[in-house]
Amino acid sequence: MEVIFNKVNKTFISSFTRKKVRAVADLNLSVKTGEILGIVGPNGAGKSTLLKMLMGFIRHDSGTIFIGEKSPSDPEARLQIGYLPENPYYYDHLSAEDLMVFSATTSGMAKQDIKHRIDTLLKTMNLEHARKRRLRTYSKGMMQRAGICFALVHDPDLIIFDEPMSGLDPLGRKLVVDMVLDLKNKGKTILFCSHILNDVERLCDRMAIMDKGYLKKILSRKELMAKLDVQMAKADGIETNILEKIFLDTIGREADYE
Repeated sequence: MEVIFNKVNKTFISSFTRKKVRAVADLNLSVKTGEILGIVGPNGAGKSTLLKMLMGFIRHDSGTIFIGEKSPSDPEARLQIGYLPENPYYYDHLSAEDLMVFSATTSGMAKQDIKHRIDTLLKTMNLEHARKRRLRTYSKGMMQRAGICFALVHDPDLIIFDEPMSGLDPLGRKLVVDMVLDLKNKGKTILFCSHILNDVERLCDRMAIMDKGYLKKILSRKELMAKLDVQMAKADGIETNILEKIFLDTIGREADYE
């Protein structure tokens, strides 16, 4: 499923200064069907705002957004999206199985397909043993994996992951990496927002760098790997990974990390 942002703008009114704050400015971006796009940037860059506009949670001020041929406000478009927020919260008296049944049912999945889909995802995310436990008993990593199952249970064509590696141990990270690569092999379109640059480099076909509401640069995996042939570089006298240097050079080292 293709995603298109065309000259999209979004501002908010600051609750402190009562002045307009630019969240996204003149954004032009397209994501092809079957592509994994990594979105990176410092805090306040506009990454989460971009994702929330795509989900239809907030309206853009101007420009157009298309999910396939539909707008984010179209209920049919929303049924095609799986979303993992940066800080997922679910009713903690429910179990992971309850959560997934709810998502699958409200998404219109056929009843006979729901159990098999839930069984498959819980096994893949190593949650089969805890499927009936209440979410309040889950660790942070287990909750994150349950959120991924919740996002994927209705088999969406467009998947939005906002910091999917948050709170995961090495085993959990590997499970998510394998899941993302499997989704790509199935032709799913994925927007992958992360502060962990190595995950973006490893998983994504392209990397979009945002700062202060603007899309600063897009690098293809081929361009990224050409630069990464040099494994280490010097930045301000400190040895740093070349990927971090690309990021810092793009946004400026004086970027405001609010």
